[in-house]
Amino acid sequence: MIRAAVVGAAGYTGGELIRLLLSHPEVGEKGLVAVSNSSAGRPLSEVHPDLAGWTDLRCEDHVDDADVIFLCLGHGHSARWIADHSEYSSTRLIDLSTDHRNTAVHSNFVYGLPEVNREHISRATRIANPGCFATAIELALLPLAETSQLGSTVVVHAITGSTGAGVQPSETTHFSWRESNVGTYKTFSHQHEAEIRQTLGDVDLHFVPLRGPFTRGIHASCVLPGRWNIDEVTELYRQRYGVHHFVQVVDAELSLKSVINTNMCHIGLVASESALSIVSVIDNLLKGASGQAVQNMNLMFGFEETAGLRTKASVY
Repeated sequence: MIRAAVVGAAGYTGGELIRLLLSHPEVGEKGLVAVSNSSAGRPLSEVHPDLAGWTDLRCEDHVDDADVIFLCLGHGHSARWIADHSEYSSTRLIDLSTDHRNTAVHSNFVYGLPEVNREHISRATRIANPGCFATAIELALLPLAETSQLGSTVVVHAITGSTGAGVQPSETTHFSWRESNVGTYKTFSHQHEAEIRQTLGDVDLHFVPLRGPFTRGIHASCVLPGRWNIDEVTELYRQRYGVHHFVQVVDAELSLKSVINTNMCHIGLVASESALSIVSVIDNLLKGASGQAVQNMNLMFGFEETAGLRTKASVY
């Protein structure tokens, strides 16, 4: 058993981590510390009402002792927290913000995409958890990038739910804006593009992010021009991800509900006479954040990679 601290426990990713860790066979309630300056002293079941009856823990105002620390802080705050808490310099740490994803700059961090860096993660003490859009797009394109088949142009449209913007309300997360609405934002300039290129190489990416009228999930649609043998491409993907439980190549048409509330990424492939379509779907709060963070923790400590992550999809 280990002791895990969640710093930033009041937010969406912090809440999801708490839910996963409470049921984790190597953590559980006795091994969990929830830290939140804004909610210190409050019962977790008050901060996250769905936890009523599941735990009597309260939010703390500091990390007392931990084998692993999850930083679920706003972007820029994680780097400051690390600088202000040098006493945890040897403690294993998983940062869910963007602060350390550029591993060329932050060379003491490993980029935490298990489907690429599983062995490095298992030996690491510092993990930069990938972004949600980045995870969906990287997993969609990785087999082609690794075999130099991405070509000159990749067009990606990806739509995300409102939880991707964090727990603090804003105009575009407001119900009256999101309901019955879709809107583009940060077209060709999204902050996740840098880590996508870091993982895939010098891809000519044309990324259009969209906000969707739902709370959680990402549906990424990638289109590559050219003539493709769909059987060969499908076999390439199945072989590449055959040893990775959380990525599945699916023959049926994809929908978000098949992965919501899970750590899964489903990938669908379709070819025409002049283009290849690759669709990937993930839960932005799980495979795109907290679930992947637990997956990384499992690898760091030598636990079963799926431990604590066998959740049921919210299909209905």
